[in-house]
Amino acid sequence: MHWIDLTIFVCYMLAMLGFGFFFLNRNEGAEDYYVGGRNMSSLHIGLSVVATDVGGGFSIGLGGLGFVMGISGSWMLFTGLLGAWLAAVLLIPKVKGNAAFDKAYTFPEIFKHYFTPEVALVAGIISAVGYAGFTSSQILAGAKLAQGTFANLDLQTALIIMGSVAVIYTVMGGLKAVIYTDTVQWAILMMGLVFVGIPISYYAVGGWEAIGRTVDPSLLSMTNITWQKVVYWAVTIIPIWFVGMTLYQRIYACNDEKTAKKAWFLAGLFEWPVMAFMGVALGLFAKVAASQGMFDYLGAENIAETDPETGLPMLLRTVLPVGLMGVMMSAYFSAILSTADSCLMAASGNVVSDIIGYFKEVDHDSDRFLRFSQVTTLLIGAGALFIASMMTNVLDLMLYSYAFMVSGLFVPIVGAFYWQKSSSVGAMGAMILGGAVTILLEVFMEKLPAGLDANVFGISASFMVFVLLSLMFPDGRNKS
Repeated sequence: MHWIDLTIFVCYMLAMLGFGFFFLNRNEGAEDYYVGGRNMSSLHIGLSVVATDVGGGFSIGLGGLGFVMGISGSWMLFTGLLGAWLAAVLLIPKVKGNAAFDKAYTFPEIFKHYFTPEVALVAGIISAVGYAGFTSSQILAGAKLAQGTFANLDLQTALIIMGSVAVIYTVMGGLKAVIYTDTVQWAILMMGLVFVGIPISYYAVGGWEAIGRTVDPSLLSMTNITWQKVVYWAVTIIPIWFVGMTLYQRIYACNDEKTAKKAWFLAGLFEWPVMAFMGVALGLFAKVAASQGMFDYLGAENIAETDPETGLPMLLRTVLPVGLMGVMMSAYFSAILSTADSCLMAASGNVVSDIIGYFKEVDHDSDRFLRFSQVTTLLIGAGALFIASMMTNVLDLMLYSYAFMVSGLFVPIVGAFYWQKSSSVGAMGAMILGGAVTILLEVFMEKLPAGLDANVFGISASFMVFVLLSLMFPDGRNKS
């Protein structure tokens, strides 16, 4: 990378650290650190939501899908649109319309209200583990992008650099810094894609004529996808909008229901079609470039058989001129950091409030709590960095983390809000069995019936045990 590009990129990284430092002494307790003071605008929240959801994992992952599947890969984020809008209609009124959650900090506090503290504890553990894995996927995305862009940079070194920046400014700034930086990062990403990445890449590979001549026609079709893949994405991504700790933190950060709904509708539109088609288009351009031998000088002749997710970084490294490379790298790292910081905050909130808070009373307004939260965030970030060093595929790691949370938490939260007969025993059984079934099938079963994913069976098992145990062991409590 040219020194001009490197200077632009380093300045961007320093600016992100500056954001964290700016808010370091302006956070006055858990209200600021974990829920942004509860007075954020719909624009900041909406952009933060989409920046978090369509971050590095989806940006790099979508590039890989575009490389392999073509534009049909965009259907993955269509499920994000559905999830966002369904949550706006079905979830947000239940949360913002209940005064019991006016001072809530975490998602498992919903379970504590409707069920028991023990159910909330298990939910906190599941959420913390899932978001630690999700943070790892974003750090890995950043490392792979850096490795594919910077000459002579190995993956482990890239992991340390990317992970350190994300963790440090998140530790310092908390959610308020995260939301404001997400807004800036999203703007950088959009400008980078619209004005730099897509037009230059399109021209470099030879335009539509070259694309049509080079790739299989199926890659230009919206039907190059199996129904099993559609089901997998739907049952993995749509429910996360109902159980995602990052999303609940932003619901709490809105001052009223109208603001939250507006933010979620905005986020859905940015997911699909905006980001969906731009992401897979760049992956498709990388496919064309690889077929034309543009990556041969990198020793990447067989990229399709090795790691399609590296196609996008190689494309940008190959076609972007001096100066614009630094801008585009900053844009993609914006996407990566905007998700990594949010997931790290989510895992930290779960550990401090839901897990440690179960065993010991915590004072959310004290300086000691704030410092303890920062230390916890740092330790979780270090753990996420370690997990990232053991994985190779961004999209797999991200979707595994989604599946782990969804299979255990989705059915009980829907039951809590919409089924009066739901019980604590049912919720506990559903969380444990749903997550266990998904993990066991993922680890020990290479092929499942009808070609479906393990998460389908995990959610099904969670539903059956939730209904059965709730009817057998009712709470006898008024669920309001």
